[in-house]
Amino acid sequence: MSLLRFKMVDAAINHAAVEPTAPEGCPSDYFGEKVFNHAAMRKYLDKRTYALLSETMEKGTPLSREVADSVAAGMRQWALEHGADHYTHWFQPLTGGTAEKHDAFAEPDGEGGVLEEFSGKLLVQQEPDASSFPNGGIRNTFEARGYSAWDPTSPAFIVDTTLCIPTVFIAYTGEALDYKVPLLRAVTAVGDAATEVCHYFDKNVQRVFSYLGWEQEYFLVDESLWAIRPDLVLTGRTLMGHESAKNQQLEDHYFGAIPARVMAFMKDLEYESLKLGIPVKTRHNEVAPNQFELAPVYEEVNLANDHNQLLMTIMDKIARRHHFRVLLHEKPFKGINGSGKHNNWSLGTDTGVNLLGPGKTASENLQFITFLVNVISAVYKNNGLLKASIMSATNAHRLGANEAPPAIISTFLGSQVSAVLDKLEASRGDDAIRFDARNVFKMSGISHIPTLLLDNTDRNRTSPFAFTGNRFEFRAVGSSDNCAEAMIVLNSAVAAELRDFKAAVDARIEAGAKKEKAIYEVLKQKIKACKAIRFDGNGYSDEWKEEAARRGLDCETSTPLMIDHYLDKNVVKMFADLGVFSKVELEARAEVKWETYAKKIQIESRVLGDLTMNHIVPIASKYEAMLLDKVYKMSQLQGLNASADILLIKKIQDHTAAIQKMTDDMIEARKQANRIEDQREKAIAYHDMVAVFLDKIRYHVDKLEEIVDDQIWPLPKYRELLFIR
Repeated sequence: MSLLRFKMVDAAINHAAVEPTAPEGCPSDYFGEKVFNHAAMRKYLDKRTYALLSETMEKGTPLSREVADSVAAGMRQWALEHGADHYTHWFQPLTGGTAEKHDAFAEPDGEGGVLEEFSGKLLVQQEPDASSFPNGGIRNTFEARGYSAWDPTSPAFIVDTTLCIPTVFIAYTGEALDYKVPLLRAVTAVGDAATEVCHYFDKNVQRVFSYLGWEQEYFLVDESLWAIRPDLVLTGRTLMGHESAKNQQLEDHYFGAIPARVMAFMKDLEYESLKLGIPVKTRHNEVAPNQFELAPVYEEVNLANDHNQLLMTIMDKIARRHHFRVLLHEKPFKGINGSGKHNNWSLGTDTGVNLLGPGKTASENLQFITFLVNVISAVYKNNGLLKASIMSATNAHRLGANEAPPAIISTFLGSQVSAVLDKLEASRGDDAIRFDARNVFKMSGISHIPTLLLDNTDRNRTSPFAFTGNRFEFRAVGSSDNCAEAMIVLNSAVAAELRDFKAAVDARIEAGAKKEKAIYEVLKQKIKACKAIRFDGNGYSDEWKEEAARRGLDCETSTPLMIDHYLDKNVVKMFADLGVFSKVELEARAEVKWETYAKKIQIESRVLGDLTMNHIVPIASKYEAMLLDKVYKMSQLQGLNASADILLIKKIQDHTAAIQKMTDDMIEARKQANRIEDQREKAIAYHDMVAVFLDKIRYHVDKLEEIVDDQIWPLPKYRELLFIR
């Protein structure tokens, strides 16, 4: 082991667990203490202002400048009393992360002192530079003006000493430059469409909400080891590294005892999360060594997404406090489980009904089947778009390997629910649909169809979009993703499908059909039309890939080509009809996705080239010289056989020659790709011409790692990185 590696590994082993920040009282005592929530609003706002702000948060009614000034005054007082000295508009640009510019409350008073000021104008609107964030060509460098505007539906919070105000981010010309604007539009669209369909069953429903429960998977590595892995530092994943003799094959890490240092980190993370109003619930070891998971309870989609973005930020800060680094890359280590962010999604009414959960009456269960089928149909019609929404240069490494779902979107329903839909599709006549008190499915008047017990369904780890009893779990979302992108597409697709469903049912009712029969007939058509998306088998099998292609599902594996779905004519029309995206906004987002893909592959290829030529080849050559010296000395003595060493030298020569040749070829391919101006064509070139070298070069580096003397190998190995001491 090299001296530097020895020192770093020794430092990692000797890191003492940092004691977590001691919480004061039980979670109910400090939950949300850093959030300007309803309790804080009632305390710091007058009754009229509180009532008007609550109405805005619940119904989206606009606030007057007078009320905004009153809210700002109360928010300022609350923030100052909680130690804040700055404020910022906290938004989510198309980088996938968050952005913030801090301004002090303190303003000169003209008399040599300062006063803490914060007006409604500063609360409601600011002007970040719109040309300095990814914008897909909407803004030129000289067209800098953009606006961030307060989103009252997501409460303000304090991080360290800064009041953070969740905002949207739009261009001077009005286009959305963030994830929040289209997410709010999509949530509104699905809520309105679902409410209209709910009125077939319950006229009392006034609003439908979409809910999200994310499951954040992540890796922890020792900071000292991370610091001497340039690939981890610059790309978030290991571009080289031979598998450890022991990794996850014994299946002993999943749900295992949590290491003391990790537990200290988790406790700190939970404490800070709870103070910020993030309702964290679950923590456990994941499948791979050093891999863990954290999950909250369900919240409305917009707030849940804000909380996930906030969590990813504070995770990194708290990890450093405990001498760790968090890896959110979907595949930081080859050969073991990657990290996802399962998005558990459902719809619920303001009357307390889960629209994706079976009910107790015939009407409730017809409603359940209605929404279930419409979601499945939406996924079928938009399976390529859904895949595009979660595909990236990083998630492409994860999908289809080590427990991640494949890059083919399908739905898993379980045998019981699938049987119910099959019976419905095959049934005849005007049949009533109901479940009895024991959740037994029956269709009266159809004697040849047996009763079916509705269970919560089995689980299928290879399904990208699985029904799990009362919700759908979109399992293909990547661990580093902003959940909003998947949620925008899913909510929009379901909204469009529900609109189509209502139009078809209304047409039959106007033609004289009874409401239940009209619903039943349209459902049967949809069940038949979307049957190709339903698959309960092994998504990893080659047979499924062939079958999926025969079914007409999107089987594309190139990330740049998947992005094309954002510009499909039917997709452009769907988003425009719903008011979620204009064509210009979609074109901009596709440009950003192509550009981001190319840049990430560019960075990885540069880092790999630097590592091979400045770290690996010189060290391999040094070891080769040592062997050559040994062979030469052996040749001076009779009776010694140096054939094994000569063979080893030959292997080193072959691998180093291959690395040098392919690194040169990769650099040349990168130069060719860089000359392409069109972002789509450049992304395709990086996928087809540059990315192909990454694994090829890695193969030879990993072979050298097995050969070269461990004492001089320059980088921490998997066996050192993957097991927290």
